[in-house]
Amino acid sequence: MSERDPLAVGLGALASGVGLGGATITLMQIVVKQLEDRTLGADPLLAGLLAGVVIAALFGWRRSTPLGNIFQSGVIGVLSAAGALLVGFLAAVADRFGGTPGLVFWGVASTAFGVVGSRWAVKGAGDGTRETGDGRRETGAGSAP
Repeated sequence: MSERDPLAVGLGALASGVGLGGATITLMQIVVKQLEDRTLGADPLLAGLLAGVVIAALFGWRRSTPLGNIFQSGVIGVLSAAGALLVGFLAAVADRFGGTPGLVFWGVASTAFGVVGSRWAVKGAGDGTRETGDGRRETGAGSAP
């Protein structure tokens, strides 16, 4: 149906991981903010941070597999995790200036960014075919007419 676009796959996978991982970290910050008065046995913020990093790496890796290069997928997974950490840390700024509504807005915006990135990566993956000028379909870049 459509030609594969490696740039769209890579950037979409990165955006997907960063957005969804950052949203996970932000969600845990909202939970911790609501539970400030209660004593908890474990540190839920650390658990949310680790969960966000894992989710970011997994989504970045999974959405970049159509690239076909394991090294590039790994780099995108690591960059997604680092980006999710940055988004999670910036959620503290949203909390400082907007309180809980600011955190909720930041979480929704991060989720939307991740979903749009995921759709972009899936669309960029295509099916590896392209149409020629005369209406025929070719697979791959080097097909002879």
